[in-house]
Amino acid sequence: MIKYQLDNIHKLTTDPLFYFPWIKQAIALEHHKTGNILYHFCNDHFLLEINREYLQHDFLTDIITFPFSGNPDIISGEIFISIDRIMENASLYETPFEKEFARVLIHGVLHLLGYDDHTDGEKREMRAKEDYYLSLLPQKQ
Repeated sequence: MIKYQLDNIHKLTTDPLFYFPWIKQAIALEHHKTGNILYHFCNDHFLLEINREYLQHDFLTDIITFPFSGNPDIISGEIFISIDRIMENASLYETPFEKEFARVLIHGVLHLLGYDDHTDGEKREMRAKEDYYLSLLPQKQ
């Protein structure tokens, strides 16, 4: 089951529920099952505090992912996303907010699936996977 909650923000300009079937499809295409995934949508300050407390990093980020499945075939975890970072990155990269929102959603799932982005090679692989799954995202009606 995929769910979401708002932490330290009051609303979103897009409906996360639209993306959940697409996320489940991506997990299935990676030959895994969807477990319990909870997206936390928050602001920069909220995510910075998590970054400091749990990762000992003192910088802004758009996403932090915490896997918690005991079974490697079942994808479960919590994904914290800063809406402030998505808005800024969408502007910086001159891409629509909803496309950047979807990219970050799938980026978190890719981390839960075991993909990483520490090296240049891992970053290229992660970006290729993001682009592939973005190409499968249905258009909103």
